[in-house]
Amino acid sequence: MKTALITGGSKGIGYGIAESLIKEGWKVAITGRQAKAVAEAMEKLNLLKKGNAIGLVADVRNFDQQKEAVEKVLQAFGQLDVLIANAGVGFFGSIETLEPRYWQETIDTNLTGVFYSVKASYEALKKSKGYIITIGSLAGSNFFAGGSSYNASKFGLLGFTQAVMLDARVHGIKVSTIMPGSVSTNFNENTPNPQDAWKIQPEDIGELVLDLLKMNPRTLPSKIEVRPSQPK
Repeated sequence: MKTALITGGSKGIGYGIAESLIKEGWKVAITGRQAKAVAEAMEKLNLLKKGNAIGLVADVRNFDQQKEAVEKVLQAFGQLDVLIANAGVGFFGSIETLEPRYWQETIDTNLTGVFYSVKASYEALKKSKGYIITIGSLAGSNFFAGGSSYNASKFGLLGFTQAVMLDARVHGIKVSTIMPGSVSTNFNENTPNPQDAWKIQPEDIGELVLDLLKMNPRTLPSKIEVRPSQPK
């Protein structure tokens, strides 16, 4: 049975992907920084298929915790087939008001955190000839006022992922980045509500991940931009 590790999987896009994979019979490990949120998400996921989800408290900004998370996945499931590097944060404001600590947290989470997750998973994915999927953003190719830290992290993530794709494919590992536009999540202090119906939904990204995983091994969509079809 195929297995996936999803960082930031307790809510939002990460949870939507976890739910989609479990419905398809996958075994899934989710990570998050808050133990309560991870436990609640794992409980809901195991209602879909009991025993198919494990929850791990881990911070992507800590390399040792990422290595430990991978080891726990291997102990629980025996192999790792897919890494979904999803964990991310966003702080917004002009360069005049953006505090250095928010810049640092954004880069540490959205860029260095992905490096740590990929680095920790790499040997296991070489063995399984697996798949790395990073969750980027259209902000990785479209800059905007007040987005200096977020744009920097997502532009960097795009470059990082594409370079890793070239490194990894010689080992049989596929690498893609998904770059969504507006998604109905709790990101940036939003609370999903009926007015978000026009936005991409987390389960839509889950469907997209499944489509990538089902694609013929000879074909690799390395960068996917996805937008609401009818923006508000």
